[in-house]
Amino acid sequence: MSKQVQDVETIFCHEVGSDYLVVVSRDGKRLFRAKLGLSETNAGPRPAKFRLKRGSTEEPRQPDEFVELARRAERIRISEQTSPAGRAELQEMLDGYQLDAKVVRTCRYCASAGRYSPITTETAIKDDRDWICTDCASQELERQLSHVGNVTGAAKDRLEELMHEVQDLERIVNLLKGRLDPDLTKFDTISSTTDEVDPVRVDSLSLHPDLQGLLESRFETLLPVQSLSVDHGLLSGDDQLVVSATATGKTLVGEMTGIDRVLEGKGKMLFLVPLVALANQKYEDFKDEYGDLVDVSIRVGASRVADSGNQFDPNADVIVGTYEGIDHALRTGKDMGNIGTVVIDEVHTLKEEGRGHRLDGLISRLKYTCEQRAADRESYGGAQWVYLSATVGNPEQLAETLESKLIEFEERPIPIERHVTFADGQEKVTVENKLVKREFDTESSKGYRGQTIIFTNSRRRCHEISRKLEYSAAPYHAGLDYGRRKSVERQFANQDLAAVVTTAALAAGVDFPASQVVFDSLAMGIEWLSVQEFHQMLGRAGRPDYHDSGTVYVLVEPDCVYHNSMEMTEDEVAFKLLKDEMESVMTHYDEAAAIEETLANVTVGGRAAKRLNDRMLGEVPTKHALGKLLEYDFIDGFEPTPLGRVITEHFLDPGQAFSILDGVRKDAHPYELIAEIELRDTEL
Repeated sequence: MSKQVQDVETIFCHEVGSDYLVVVSRDGKRLFRAKLGLSETNAGPRPAKFRLKRGSTEEPRQPDEFVELARRAERIRISEQTSPAGRAELQEMLDGYQLDAKVVRTCRYCASAGRYSPITTETAIKDDRDWICTDCASQELERQLSHVGNVTGAAKDRLEELMHEVQDLERIVNLLKGRLDPDLTKFDTISSTTDEVDPVRVDSLSLHPDLQGLLESRFETLLPVQSLSVDHGLLSGDDQLVVSATATGKTLVGEMTGIDRVLEGKGKMLFLVPLVALANQKYEDFKDEYGDLVDVSIRVGASRVADSGNQFDPNADVIVGTYEGIDHALRTGKDMGNIGTVVIDEVHTLKEEGRGHRLDGLISRLKYTCEQRAADRESYGGAQWVYLSATVGNPEQLAETLESKLIEFEERPIPIERHVTFADGQEKVTVENKLVKREFDTESSKGYRGQTIIFTNSRRRCHEISRKLEYSAAPYHAGLDYGRRKSVERQFANQDLAAVVTTAALAAGVDFPASQVVFDSLAMGIEWLSVQEFHQMLGRAGRPDYHDSGTVYVLVEPDCVYHNSMEMTEDEVAFKLLKDEMESVMTHYDEAAAIEETLANVTVGGRAAKRLNDRMLGEVPTKHALGKLLEYDFIDGFEPTPLGRVITEHFLDPGQAFSILDGVRKDAHPYELIAEIELRDTEL
């Protein structure tokens, strides 16, 4: 030990039981560990035993060797975790040899393991009532994470980042248990922003007198996005893509020009939405708001195999419909007369897998139908197109492809705080209950209590959560009848409900003045939300006329998936949604989608099918699709065969069509056919 003694830099002493662990180091590297025992003498405490530790064995040495080491050391340190009595004993012993020592804050885990690891106020992490180094804190956090599931990289990084920020391991562990600590759960704040737009006065619009009077009775000036749209040619018939956040008033843009053109005799208005529930809601809204001025009808397709168009009046002034409902009318050759305005709400649906290609095809077919009618009738000038969306990642490109002017208004009237916390499926309801109660017990400066929208991934879960909340709450989803949904809307508007629990699938049509949005799940059915859908849903938090700010809580279950087809886990998805840029709206075609849309285009346009394919947003391999349609006997030349007509009228792709044909040949029961198609779709 003589050479080691000559170059000792630090001696570190830490109380272990009735003895002291001594760590001897040089240049930051440990030379050896030893155990030191003291005994009381007439001169005070003195070394009585000194043993070098080698693995699990101990080698006895002369006690005086410790004194020799201490005299040659550049510094002697005593751990803060050593008891006051132990520190006093060591200090008295060292004083007897005229040796100085300092008490230092060191990592408890390191000290117990025989490592000298001094920590400072800037680097220490609090663990219960003690302090530890960042390395040990990270290891301890890793151990805690193993108890809650396989937490993935993004979530782990976020938790480590928070731990270093607040320097408190226990607070992070509590976060994993669903505890609500606003300082820790807060992810970021989306600041309030308002573009300066000169408001257009309603009395300056020169609309049809009936509509002019109705709007003047409601408001004096248009909202910014409405003013921008009018200033850029809305009422002159220009096609527009209007991109603006939720609750900024973009829907009135479509209504204003559509109703005006109806009253001016320029053709009926189509207002198209992606979901039946939204169509029903919009149909009732149109009847309430404009029913004294125009006739309103609805056109939806309840399923692929049943046309629920009983209420549909093709001669009505305003037709509210789902994309599929109107497309079905085109595919079956129904004449809807002169169409003056087409409003496509939620146009970002174009990017959705499965249904995006159907909207893409519908737009092409509807434009073709209007153009053909305008060519045949001099009195008809064609349709004006208005596309609406709250969230588009590539607005300029989309507007150009849709041959429309871009009206983009970026406004967040009030800030939104976004929070992330962790909880399993059962704990989530407990957390949601706390959040709903806390929000409802808070009143804004405008006199409104805070109310919550909870988004989840199934109708069953809507009912489960609403039943378990202590404050008044109600489920709200497409499975409820219209009267029940209207009742929930009225109760919420009257502040009789603290919360509504709704499905992500109905997010586009939820119009509740909520101050808080809580994500119970980040899935829509068995699919993860897209960044676009996520932003649209969180945008429901906070209304400027009601609230001072909006709050969003994302409840994450580590290692959770809702279906075995999901590639990522909920904690991975959470941070992707929070950090990623908005996706571009672009329609992608696989072979089945290309065949389905080409067949529909042949059915509507005949020899013009290639022209219809070419004007669609996505790239469609027309030659290949036509070849497959001929091979499958779905078309004969540029006409659908009887089989092809049935397939296109019921929105079947080739695989579904062949499943049905095979079943019919085998005399399968209809329920078996449906089950096989549904199972096939799920597996895809």
